[in-house]
Amino acid sequence: MVSRRIRTAAAAIAVALCAGVMPAATQAETFTSMDIGSTAVPRADCGPGSSPETGLQGDVPTEDRNSGRSTLGYSCNLFQIGGLQEQGGGILSVTYDHCSYTSTFFPGNLLDPAAPGVHVLDVSDPANPVRTASLDEPAMLGGTWESLKVNEERKLLAATAVPVAMGTGYFSVYDISDCAHPRLLNAGVGTNLTMPLPFLSHEGGFSPDGMTYWVSGVGPGVLSAIDLADPANPRIIWQSVQALTEHGFGISPDGNTMYLSVQTGINILDISAIQRRDPYPAVPQLATQLWADGLFNQHSVPVTYGGRPHIFTPDEAGSGGVKLIDVADPRNPRILRTLKLEVNLPGNIDDQWRSAMGGSAYSYDSHYCAADRIDDPTALACSWGQGGIRVFDVRSLADIREIAYYNPPAQTGRQALLPNSPHVLSSNLGVPLFGLVPLVRDALQGRIDPNVLFGPRMSQTVFGDLSADWCLSPPEWHGSQLWTTCSDNGFMVLQLDPAVYSPPANQDSTIGS
Repeated sequence: MVSRRIRTAAAAIAVALCAGVMPAATQAETFTSMDIGSTAVPRADCGPGSSPETGLQGDVPTEDRNSGRSTLGYSCNLFQIGGLQEQGGGILSVTYDHCSYTSTFFPGNLLDPAAPGVHVLDVSDPANPVRTASLDEPAMLGGTWESLKVNEERKLLAATAVPVAMGTGYFSVYDISDCAHPRLLNAGVGTNLTMPLPFLSHEGGFSPDGMTYWVSGVGPGVLSAIDLADPANPRIIWQSVQALTEHGFGISPDGNTMYLSVQTGINILDISAIQRRDPYPAVPQLATQLWADGLFNQHSVPVTYGGRPHIFTPDEAGSGGVKLIDVADPRNPRILRTLKLEVNLPGNIDDQWRSAMGGSAYSYDSHYCAADRIDDPTALACSWGQGGIRVFDVRSLADIREIAYYNPPAQTGRQALLPNSPHVLSSNLGVPLFGLVPLVRDALQGRIDPNVLFGPRMSQTVFGDLSADWCLSPPEWHGSQLWTTCSDNGFMVLQLDPAVYSPPANQDSTIGS
């Protein structure tokens, strides 16, 4: 028994060190889960007109990639009715009202001489989106990475410049009351090249009331709060290193609690002093929740069930899937379950590598999710890397299941036409490195079949192909439609079959920041 406790404690310490968690200034407790999810959500029952997957749930099999079948895509109760590919969809794009904003990926976006900035799309006619503007401030040209966000409350669009994973200095905020024609608000600080703001950024997002834009850096993990009471004059009002490395986050509807992503979990922070604009704000750390199942936690979507706060939080590496966590007591979070696809399960990682080789570092992992409303959500839609867009019925916590998916047509051989796709640049490396940890774990546990792993694509370690797209953006809810982008296919309007989804009367798409 003592030996088991020592091993458990040692494993927990290893997870904490890997996560890069800083010691809390207050007596916040760290919780560590060593469970590895081994159950997939039930498969969707595909209705008429669908073109279902041919292998494991979420997989684009080797045979389909090599035969060209993947260029036709896969659909189940979710169908594309419109889109605008242009030069690719960047990493993370957002929508507001009848408009969508396509993010930039530096430096590929600069190869579009006509419109190298963030593209503004009018989607009044979902079947025929039209570009109405290109935003070319320094932040928009410098690559927006995962910082391009919208605040509906104040009708604001903002982003920071993130050229290569980390950025600093440049920040632009726009009035999108006329969503098809954004109006720059801060023509000085943050947009003038001689007047940068002192922050580090990888990801960013708004507090719910739109009065604060938060910026997080991945290394070092500097978290910054930018006051937007006067959007024409943004100013930093607080900064701190909350973890050695930080990613995205979600913020509770009242603006008082932040769920900050760290490498293998979340830090729960009390940000109420920032929300109140206390003159000397303190940001206590309430708890840290870590786990061994997954890496690079991406962001969190705060929701409530029966008035009780929860979060959905996806991992972007390590086949960790999407965690559902009860955060009613922010000092004592509880992981309730993990949403995974079959391709993410232990024992299937050799299949995953067999097909993903040549597709570059990012393979079959969740990235960004959107719930169809904050209180008692009925559906959750997630981008899932090379697994496409996945939609889940989440009305009952005890019976979460997949109801639809859409994996867009592979753009094999079209690299030169898609300079704004991060997949294109990354495909110089073919190895799915983000899946290395579960591969090693399965190997140590004797779950790897060499006859499966060493398939016909195993030699594609460099100069990979585009035989499956990267879907990274949140699929945002617009009635029975999802508006999103994937890296190679660009902007897409996807229609859900009414047999599987009816929009609630109070639908209010949310990504949490």
